[in-house]
Amino acid sequence: MKHAPGSVPTLDDLKDYLKESLCEKENSWREMAQASAERVLTERLGNLKESSMEPIVDGSLGKKVDNSAFVTSKRDTVGGGNEAVLNALAGYLRYLEGTSRDDWQEVHARLRDAEIRPGASFFKLFGPVLCLGIVSRRSVHYEAIEYEKERNAGFISPVGYSAATVSAATDAVRSMEWYYLVALNRERIDEKRHVIRIWRWKGYLIQYTVVGNEGPAVLLVHGFGAFLEHYRDNVDNIVNSKNRVWTITVLGFGKSEKPNIIYTELLWAELLRDFMIEVVGEPAHCVGNSIGGYFVALMAFLWPALVKSVVLVNSAGNVVPGYSPLPISRERGVPFGAQLGARLLLFFLQFNVNKLLKDCYPVKPARADDFLVTEMLRASRDPGVIMVLESIFGFDLSLPLNYLLKGFEEKTLVIQGMKDPISDPKKKVALLKEICPAMVIKQVNAGHCPHDEIPEEVNPIICEWIVKATSDDQELKASSSQHICHSNKQN
Repeated sequence: MKHAPGSVPTLDDLKDYLKESLCEKENSWREMAQASAERVLTERLGNLKESSMEPIVDGSLGKKVDNSAFVTSKRDTVGGGNEAVLNALAGYLRYLEGTSRDDWQEVHARLRDAEIRPGASFFKLFGPVLCLGIVSRRSVHYEAIEYEKERNAGFISPVGYSAATVSAATDAVRSMEWYYLVALNRERIDEKRHVIRIWRWKGYLIQYTVVGNEGPAVLLVHGFGAFLEHYRDNVDNIVNSKNRVWTITVLGFGKSEKPNIIYTELLWAELLRDFMIEVVGEPAHCVGNSIGGYFVALMAFLWPALVKSVVLVNSAGNVVPGYSPLPISRERGVPFGAQLGARLLLFFLQFNVNKLLKDCYPVKPARADDFLVTEMLRASRDPGVIMVLESIFGFDLSLPLNYLLKGFEEKTLVIQGMKDPISDPKKKVALLKEICPAMVIKQVNAGHCPHDEIPEEVNPIICEWIVKATSDDQELKASSSQHICHSNKQN
């Protein structure tokens, strides 16, 4: 904004200034969303190798293909009209047969690239056209079943499909249909529950709520196996302290979609980043419980511009003195035996969820009520839950909290339940006080979920922290503005 020195800015000057500021913010956030968490992490750790970050693709894709169904810039998803998509689907289903057709060979090559785990290739290739309605879920299911009958003289085997591609296609569209119906059924019978909204992220349906009309933005992130309703007795109290509050059920949990993908901590960090950019639209005070706290700390490390402050409530992650990062591995597949382990774990959790949940609420076990138990059991029977549980065997939480929040300590509040049965709270608190003395640490008499076990104690702590962090941020901005003005006057 340019005007004569010492003169009062005109209305046009202010409009130009706001336009420039908004454009700069929009462009920087758009650039932020384009880089993957993996790439940003490797850059932050200082071990980025350009060659290692290039996508691995099948060498047979180098030639130009007539009638190609891959029309996007990256050429990794099917596009075009209904006829072109159905032709690509026919090629996909017939992967095991082989073909001399160039267009089907291209589909087969892309299938191999996208098959990061059994069946994952279907949504990767056909998800966008399904979401756009170019081809319907019913059409895909019909074509897959017709092909299965074609392979088996008109019969469908009672023990499963004969082609993996048929299983991949039918499983994907059934799962999509299930979560679409779940998204439609969002009635709430309790006045304390808030209107559920739907956000589509990379084609997947994510549930969230937003409450409040004024004040700083606050994001609440739940832990593993939980959902946005786990903050049932926190939202209203935080809103009443003049804040705007977003809660989210992250991908793979609650009533959000559970697709056939490989779940990693970087994937969930990317989801939170995109939620901040596309839905919240401004930096927020980010609160996370358990593994949700680690996701929040990881987001603050990778994209600090999105985070005003961090509140860790019995966060996952270690505290390691003198930590030096090692090069990260680009390969993130499903560990050997993870599927069997996930099935056994699911069986164990379904039969012990009541006891396990009450163990996490040692001070007020009655807070581990029927609502939490019922919803966790319901979610455990959703399509795709096995893939989510497999992530437990592949998590990489090697970056400790003190490393992720280095330089962010003064903007970090730690709320630690000292009767947490999952970790050693006394050791963690002692290490944080020693290594990160600038962090504010509040010890409370609670288990693994203090925000839900003793909300009457935790809510005031969070609200007071937001007031303090907001005040500190405003003072810092005012000081910076005065410094800039003083420098301009000297010049």
